Amino acid sequence: MASCTDPEGWRLVSRTRDFDIALCAQEAWFFPAIQALFILFALARLAQVSRWEKQDITKHSRWRLIAKLVLLGLAFSASVANLVFIALRRVPVPFFPNYPLEAVLLLVALPLTYLNHQRTRRSSTLLLLFWPIYTLFTVVWTRSVLHAHHAGINRNGVVGLRWAAVGFGLFAFALELISPAYVDKGSTESPTLTANIFSIWSFGWMSPLLQKGVKEYITEADLPDLEPEDHATPLGEKLEKAYVKRKSLWTALFFAYGGSYMFAALLKIFQDALNFLQPQLLRWLLSYISSYQSARDRENLYFPMSRLSGGSGSPVEGYSIAAMMFIASIIQTVILHQYFQRCFTTGMRVRAGLVSLIYQKALKLSNDGRSRASGDVVNLMSVDAQRMQDLCSYGLIAISGPFQILLAFVSLYNLLGWSAFVGVAIMVFSIPLNTFIARILQRMQKQQMANRDSRTRLMSELLANIKSIKLYAWEFAFIRRVLFVRNEKELRMLRKIGVATALNSTLWGGIPLLVAFSSLATAAAVSSKPLTADIIFPSISLFMLLQFPLAMFAQVTSNIVEAIVAVRRLSEFLAADELQPDAVTRIEEHDATRQGQGLLADGEEVLSVKGGEFWWNAKDTKPTLEDINLSVRKGELIGVLGRVGAGKSSLLSAIIGDMRKTEGEVVVRGNVAYAAQNPWILSATVRDNILFSHEYDEEFYEIVIEACALKHDLALLSQGDLTEVGEKGITLSGGQRARVALARAVYARADLVLLDDVLAAVDAHVARHIFDKVIGPKGLLASKARVVVTNGIAYLRHFDQIVFVRRGIVLETGSYEALMAREDGEIRKLIANHATNANGSTSSSGYSTPFAASRSGAATPRTEGSSPTAVSEIREDDLEKIVSEKGLVPDLRREYGRARLAALPNVRELATSGPTKEHSEQGRVKKTVYKEYLKAASRWGFALFLLAQVLQQATSILSSFILRALSDANDASGGHASSGKYIAGYGIANLASVLCGAAAALLMWVYCSLRSSRRLHDSMLDAVMRAPLSFFELTPTGRILNLFSRDIYVVDSVLARVIQNLVRTTASCLSIILVIGISFPPFLIAVIPLGWVYKHATQYYLATSRELKRLDSVSRSPIYAWFSESLSGLPTIRAYAQQSVFIAQNAQRLDRNQICYLPSTNINRWLAVRLEFVGSSIIFIAAILSVTAVVTTGVDAGLVGLVLSYALNTTSSLNWLVRSAGEVEQNIVSVERILYYADELPPEAPFEIEGAETRTGEGWPAEGAVEFRDYSMRYRPELDLVLKNINLDIKPQEKIGIVGRTGAGKSSLLLALFRIIEPASGAILLDGVDIGSLGLHELRSAISIVPQNPDLFEGTLRENIDPVGEHADVDIWTALEHAHLKPYIESLPEGLDSHVAEAGSSLSAGQKQLLCFARALLRKSKVLVLDEATSAVDLDTDKAIQEIIRGPLFKNVTILTIAHRLNTIIESDRVLVLDAGQVAEFDAPEKLLEDESSIFYSMATEAGLTQGNRSMESTEK
Repeated sequence: MASCTDPEGWRLVSRTRDFDIALCAQEAWFFPAIQALFILFALARLAQVSRWEKQDITKHSRWRLIAKLVLLGLAFSASVANLVFIALRRVPVPFFPNYPLEAVLLLVALPLTYLNHQRTRRSSTLLLLFWPIYTLFTVVWTRSVLHAHHAGINRNGVVGLRWAAVGFGLFAFALELISPAYVDKGSTESPTLTANIFSIWSFGWMSPLLQKGVKEYITEADLPDLEPEDHATPLGEKLEKAYVKRKSLWTALFFAYGGSYMFAALLKIFQDALNFLQPQLLRWLLSYISSYQSARDRENLYFPMSRLSGGSGSPVEGYSIAAMMFIASIIQTVILHQYFQRCFTTGMRVRAGLVSLIYQKALKLSNDGRSRASGDVVNLMSVDAQRMQDLCSYGLIAISGPFQILLAFVSLYNLLGWSAFVGVAIMVFSIPLNTFIARILQRMQKQQMANRDSRTRLMSELLANIKSIKLYAWEFAFIRRVLFVRNEKELRMLRKIGVATALNSTLWGGIPLLVAFSSLATAAAVSSKPLTADIIFPSISLFMLLQFPLAMFAQVTSNIVEAIVAVRRLSEFLAADELQPDAVTRIEEHDATRQGQGLLADGEEVLSVKGGEFWWNAKDTKPTLEDINLSVRKGELIGVLGRVGAGKSSLLSAIIGDMRKTEGEVVVRGNVAYAAQNPWILSATVRDNILFSHEYDEEFYEIVIEACALKHDLALLSQGDLTEVGEKGITLSGGQRARVALARAVYARADLVLLDDVLAAVDAHVARHIFDKVIGPKGLLASKARVVVTNGIAYLRHFDQIVFVRRGIVLETGSYEALMAREDGEIRKLIANHATNANGSTSSSGYSTPFAASRSGAATPRTEGSSPTAVSEIREDDLEKIVSEKGLVPDLRREYGRARLAALPNVRELATSGPTKEHSEQGRVKKTVYKEYLKAASRWGFALFLLAQVLQQATSILSSFILRALSDANDASGGHASSGKYIAGYGIANLASVLCGAAAALLMWVYCSLRSSRRLHDSMLDAVMRAPLSFFELTPTGRILNLFSRDIYVVDSVLARVIQNLVRTTASCLSIILVIGISFPPFLIAVIPLGWVYKHATQYYLATSRELKRLDSVSRSPIYAWFSESLSGLPTIRAYAQQSVFIAQNAQRLDRNQICYLPSTNINRWLAVRLEFVGSSIIFIAAILSVTAVVTTGVDAGLVGLVLSYALNTTSSLNWLVRSAGEVEQNIVSVERILYYADELPPEAPFEIEGAETRTGEGWPAEGAVEFRDYSMRYRPELDLVLKNINLDIKPQEKIGIVGRTGAGKSSLLLALFRIIEPASGAILLDGVDIGSLGLHELRSAISIVPQNPDLFEGTLRENIDPVGEHADVDIWTALEHAHLKPYIESLPEGLDSHVAEAGSSLSAGQKQLLCFARALLRKSKVLVLDEATSAVDLDTDKAIQEIIRGPLFKNVTILTIAHRLNTIIESDRVLVLDAGQVAEFDAPEKLLEDESSIFYSMATEAGLTQGNRSMESTEK
């Protein structure tokens, strides 16, 4: 039976030694406890690691392993030698079993070291933690053994051998610190996978990145990868499973990501307990100093020293307390930042999961569910998901805060007794007040989110329709709309929120001071115990600790309020109506024997619609399509015809499952390809747009390019098919976009191909080529089932079946011959009315696609020296030649294997987001940015704010010195002598501090912040609206929207808070150094090395954190851009069944952002750990100096209390100082980005020029004469001319048709007339006035246009026809009547006040064009420009509109008409033929047709308008 052989026996505290633990307690309790724990954990770890596979290790790593094993072997030998020495010499050790246990643990350490090194990539945490703790125990034990002077007992040999074992162990520990795994320097693997426990605790694994950041600018390539569990895909899947299972977003988030968060909560609770240990240690130190001082005063220094429990103390006790304060502070730091890191990581996971969930939901939304505009949905991602992330960062303070308050009051009760509960009463009273303010804030925040949504939606529409806004000179009308929401709603609410926030922060800053004052005043009044230093300063320290949870309560309540609002909005969105899952039954063929052979047999049914009834919206009064019966077999070509709004495009939407099906069935066998009427082009390369996530098959790709007539177009792009096209394909012309979308459908090699009016945007000869080589019976798609919607009748004879739709009902269906045989058939009537020759061919190849403005390659980058206008000039014989040269002719009907999906690119390859890279500064944020912000916020306002903060700090210091004076007075008198005046002075100083704080908060929130918000937003909006159209063509909308949502949110709500924090913490840190420096001048010596550490840490931090924040901002934009892009292409994504591909690509963009975000949060932890070490050192030095002063010269406890209560705050204050400085610099980046747009965007010419009216006169232009004089134009300075020496003289009231092959410069001519692009040389005169001398608004208001892409806005029909609101309803109805829209609008329940969905999605393409036509009619200007104005309408409506254009309404108007279809301009007064940017022909159409060598004649021949010499006669027929 083991027993204690030490004379002191089984007691904890030694009676014979100063401030020491009895040896038996150490050897029987402490040592065996740590030894047994190590052995148990080591055996468990051995059992776990032994099952893992052995890893390859390098030669160096192997040598390290051998060295570790040798050292541990020597340690084991020394321990065994100690056992033998004790046994042989019979040395009386206090507790013998402790020694064999040590030998056993060293024996167990050998296999643990070996297996851990061979089978893991990280140093053994168990060994790394064990050796420092064991060494500390050994140090204490050694002191005890050497001071135990028992007669004749010499234990020096035992001590020597134990230290030999520990020494070898420490060398092994030093080698264990190095990771067993070799990490390549160029590796992007996450360093946390190989970092040891100390590196993880200190965030040392971040140091290599920071070292690099000081030498050079950090780029994305330098950042480490995410850990596998932090990738967006698994995070999204986790949340989706939880949400499906539980249906509540709160519980789903908790079950998906709550595990790590709950561990963080435990860490926080432990850290809070340690936090409140410091005031107890301070009290112990102050009572020690008081008793030591008293002893000195009695001149009795050589008394027996006291024990732990009391007495007058010894120097060792004082220094030990100082050491304990230091160690407690270090442990606290480690725990706190592990807690923070888990919180921030959880926040990142929550955001990634939510964004993934929102994106997946958006891909499933039905038309009803999509009633939210895309601007709103982008807000859900950018703001609401961000708010949930912010909640995770500090949300646990809602649990930790009450716990801290409880600990504080228990501690205060021990110090002050019942007096402390006066403070409790005040705290309890303040809670309902806080709840009341929180409710008010919640209401305000909810309203503010709605305001922000409506502004984002307005901006989203404004950017989507910017071309129309510029052409119609509507900028001011739209700026007024945005500014109304911004200034009258958003900023007004921001002022109210500012007042509430300022009062809230004042309340929470003032409550701890009120609690302290009331508690001390009560104690002074009722307690018999005097208020001395050891009571006052620990109390004040506790009141200061209370300040943090209470101040954070204000932020956390607002975070919780914002999160509740966000969850409500997210839940509403996630519960929105989804697509009907059974709308279409898709039967995928998986027969392996037929794989790659087209999967379906010839003649097999591919599409079957039986008795289908389809609705767009559940609220509609009647179905959009009813009683639809359609069967399409493999190899069949089906044509769908009908008038505007008949339901042709809706039929295709029903087939792909976009509509609500209430009756019947739709069955699709195999897969689907779809080319929409409005071609959806991604912001990617041309090749990526065509491949559409499929593998690249070079041979077939070349065939597709040639068949779709894209070869020549691609040759003219700067990088061929690898040229990046802007958002919505904005850098391509309308015809090019249509052909790219068609090429995508062909390349997919799907079983069913749906083509919605794809030939509309191309010239007649290109249309003929595409029909022959792609769609027709000999085309590439000949073996596929094809459904083609068309407004043209050119190729009807080639269709196997024709479907005629009217008002959602299939009126006629059958073969061409059968339908032509019907006497009163609709198809027969249509062809009889519009056929232009005996062959039944027509000028129309189909009608053009909405949004497909024929820009002839506007803003397209081009190769040097190539003619930018010679795009796709392909004649029929050339095409035949190209195709036959390639040997494609016999292969056109060949079955090509189905396209396979390609693997996704690497996350790091996603760096670009459009044809232009987002602007991002590097290095320090320039001082000019701060100056501009201060200028926007008001310099005087900011100076007053600084003064208020300094006064607040000064009054706070004054209150502390008053308390020191109180403690000294009470010490001297031994009672409560004259406490009243000191307490009153303390109360007045505190009140002054609170009032100064309130003044500072109000100045910042209500004056400075609001002023800067207004000025920065307005200047950026103005700059964006004045930017030329080319800027919008090259900049993704998501990027601009990100500035107007995320960056403006930062300026509105974040920047004021972080600037206020920075100023407050700077004042606080200066006051700490001032107070300690004045009290203990030697401390100022320590400030120098600590200042050096501080400076270097902050230098490292700021250099890297800046770049990381910028990378985070820049990598965020592509998420929003991709999202808004996906929303606009939902039908295409769904048709190709590529939802999973797009979800994966969204996850990659999220991963890219998280790769940038995670280091930017971890770097804060890296810095904080180092700064808190500086803070802990300040506490340690101040405590050591205090003890030394007491021991040597003597010092009063009041001064030590004052100094240490301030020193205890240094840790948090220094940390918050650099954090606040970092946050200010990180968030001022938003101002930098806004200022870049406000100041650096090159503007268009001025909207208005003074004195222009005198040049034009009233009622200008009165005649409508247009003259081009030697006019030349280029898109950008480095590109060739697109218009060359144009000389034209157009007479008033003349009707001019403008034709030319694709890329001839037709649209460029119009852009020139509106000065969308300025001339390189020459001039344009309108009624004799040089348009270059006018303001853009005066010019653009004087000309009307009906553009090819009809832009509509969300709002009423009236607002769409007349956004400026300058016309009466009578005029609007007249215009609608002429535009053939009156019957349709009269049939709507709300008439002109009927709602138009975002981008006019509630109207058909033809109706949108007619609405734009009504706008032009309403303007009544003398010059009217028609750019393919009726391309999306049916033949009958087109004919009626042509009659109006030629009728009395437009008799006195000069009309310029661009047309692909020559029948619309054949009756013009003159026809302008452009070729390669020059005037090729300009004469009356009859004269041009008489000359068989003219270009116009050849174009008319291709269009089927000529037949020998009877061209005009046939036209008139």
